[in-house]
Amino acid sequence: MTDIAKDMPWLGRAWSTVQQRLAQDRLPHALLVVGEQGVGKRAWAEAVAGLLLCDQQVGLDNGAPIACGQCRQCQLIAANSHPDVRVYSPEKSRMVKVDQIRALSTFAVASPQVAHRKVAIVDRADQLNINAANALLKTLEEPLPDVTLLRLQESGRPVLPTIRSRCQALTIPLPDAEDAGRWLSARVSELEESIRPSPDTLAKSLMLAGNAPRLALEYATGEFLAQRDEAFEAFRQFMKGQMTVGDAARRFKTLGLDDTLWLFESWAADLARCSAGGEVQDPEAADMLGYLARSNPPWRAHQLLERVRESRSAGIYNASPELEATQLLLAWRELMPRKRQTT
Repeated sequence: MTDIAKDMPWLGRAWSTVQQRLAQDRLPHALLVVGEQGVGKRAWAEAVAGLLLCDQQVGLDNGAPIACGQCRQCQLIAANSHPDVRVYSPEKSRMVKVDQIRALSTFAVASPQVAHRKVAIVDRADQLNINAANALLKTLEEPLPDVTLLRLQESGRPVLPTIRSRCQALTIPLPDAEDAGRWLSARVSELEESIRPSPDTLAKSLMLAGNAPRLALEYATGEFLAQRDEAFEAFRQFMKGQMTVGDAARRFKTLGLDDTLWLFESWAADLARCSAGGEVQDPEAADMLGYLARSNPPWRAHQLLERVRESRSAGIYNASPELEATQLLLAWRELMPRKRQTT
């Protein structure tokens, strides 16, 4: 088993698929890798790039190839300086721009510099603007034999059907709680004891990340938890009529648009689960969501989810997180029984 599959066993099936197809010379020129945020898609793609570029692949007992770790290609990969691997990801606008895809196209038609093939990784391929998507489509329509394109897509985020149809899809599942917790504990054990998160912090981070380990690590070691708690408390106070919508929306500003929308989406999804008789993933919101579920028909939760999708689409145009939070808060307030609303 390879290092990436040992370190993150939930990546094992997708990794084995690439190994088998490579051994059988059936690897497609473009793969669409789908998984939740923070599940390890980028680490998987970088490991695949290392495998594809290795000059001296070693065969396991089952015939599956692994990178040797010793050749020049592997050394360049380890140093993150391989000229035949390129990564294209969202910039300040949160979108992958057409100029980046044009650069990818130029890279694709050029000869490899030091390896026998090239690998291009599009991180957040679901964040292509329309011009970038059309430019990528042209590259997909004219595949070259020495180029492998790895497109990483977050679950639930749409891509153009014309692009999807030209890629073979692989899904990376979320790990179970045990594997996710083991990975997270191992990573934080490498930190200095003075800055090491507590077990309670790790547990809460995993819960909020939905068992996505890399996202949980980001939460546990960053400022997200404190910002989320402040935003959630403002949300609760607003719903009770104890805070104005403007004051509540300002608490979401520091989170940024992506995390703001993710929070509202997760609460709306929990409301839908609660309405269907299921359990919520965020226990701190259980009481409020249970009350709203008893007071509203189930379709109201799906209406909220659709509003979040609309807000996410507005993010293409650099929408304000405070403005989007204001609109979403007002939509949530409509779920409160009339007799409980205040002006």
